[in-house]
Amino acid sequence: MKTFRSHIYSRFLSGMKSKVVSISYVLIAIILLFVTTNINWGKDDWKGALESDAKGYYAYLHAVFIYHDLNFSFLEKIESKYNQQHIYYDYRSNAHGVLINKYYAGVAVLQTPFFLAAHALTILTEGDLDGYSKYYMLAISISSWFYHLVGLYFMIQLFQYYKIKPKIIALMLFAMSFGTNLFVYTIVEAGMSHVYSFFLVAFLLAACFKCFVKGEKNQLWKCSFLLGLIVLSRPINALVVLFIPFLFPTLKGFFNVLRKYLTSWNSIIKLVVPFLVVIAIQLLYYKLATDHFLVYSYDEEGFSFSNPEWVNFLFSYKKGLFLYTPMYLLGVVSLFFVKGFTFFQKSAWLIAMALIVYVFSSWWMWFYGGSFSARVMVEYIPLFMLPSALLLTQLKGSQRAVITTLVLILVIVCQIQSYQYRYYEIHYGDMTKEKYWEVFLLRNRF
Repeated sequence: MKTFRSHIYSRFLSGMKSKVVSISYVLIAIILLFVTTNINWGKDDWKGALESDAKGYYAYLHAVFIYHDLNFSFLEKIESKYNQQHIYYDYRSNAHGVLINKYYAGVAVLQTPFFLAAHALTILTEGDLDGYSKYYMLAISISSWFYHLVGLYFMIQLFQYYKIKPKIIALMLFAMSFGTNLFVYTIVEAGMSHVYSFFLVAFLLAACFKCFVKGEKNQLWKCSFLLGLIVLSRPINALVVLFIPFLFPTLKGFFNVLRKYLTSWNSIIKLVVPFLVVIAIQLLYYKLATDHFLVYSYDEEGFSFSNPEWVNFLFSYKKGLFLYTPMYLLGVVSLFFVKGFTFFQKSAWLIAMALIVYVFSSWWMWFYGGSFSARVMVEYIPLFMLPSALLLTQLKGSQRAVITTLVLILVIVCQIQSYQYRYYEIHYGDMTKEKYWEVFLLRNRF
């Protein structure tokens, strides 16, 4: 068994093709594991593992495996048992006269192996089989840690496809893990959907590159399956398909590949069937719970496309993406200077990102409630990091040293602000210009 585990481990790391990348990957894994166990496992800290939307994502698991109740009538019982009024949240909505889960099932699908392991461990230790006792909550932090790391693994593959140098890959792994709000949504708010969507988007981009650029047709069903999981987790993230043209140097090359796959019934089946099978999970839930296949679970919440708050979304003191996580801004700036992308690719990237920002900033609550930075952009980190990685690979000498130093500074800034968010110095919902500068980089402590 030990030999088998060693074989799997060595094959996994050998896929990184570089010692420096392997070492950085393992080091990130150790640091993240240490931090999450320190923050989330001690004393009664595990009881706060689920807050807000995370409760809804997770609720499918104990609804199916423990309570067998797809209308979630057990909510009040659980909330009274683990009485924490400051994090009480009713994730249900009314559809066709019955209560259903407001949120989607994709995160629960990805959490299932970890939930079942916690369930088995709880049975063996004769613990409380209510879905909320300690082992279940610890499984959430392990789950987010796992998907963070697997997402990084597929980012390594993507970087290698673009011939990014190993030392730059190692730096980018640290930049993603500790210099963006991915850190918060892996450690502090591990039950939210974003680290899972980050993993899925990184996996999808790697699979699409292999399928459409390298011509590996056996990846087609995988692309379809992954897109299905992305939609099952957060339907709006289907917008990631807007970035597929970015993978091609020319518009003609994109249309040639598109024509190649859309004129073959075999390819069409591989593109459509896995996607439909995955999203059928949500449709089946709606049918069982309400007797209707199609349900809009967000009641009166929706988009205001005539009034997008894109300036606030990107720059505001309340939640501005570039203010709280400037590593994203570095990716945008890098795109203009990098030589590895054609004019078509740069245009495709900018158009796709502009459309995504437009849609996200049009949501009725453009700041997305209590959160750190613009949390809905976490899943798009791979697309911001790729231009930065290419630019660093192309730069030489002092120019590379300057950008590398800047990346390290941004990591430090993000870590300080993540710490402040964790301990409410950066408020989860009510930041202002005055409050921001009062606490800027721990300024109020000196």
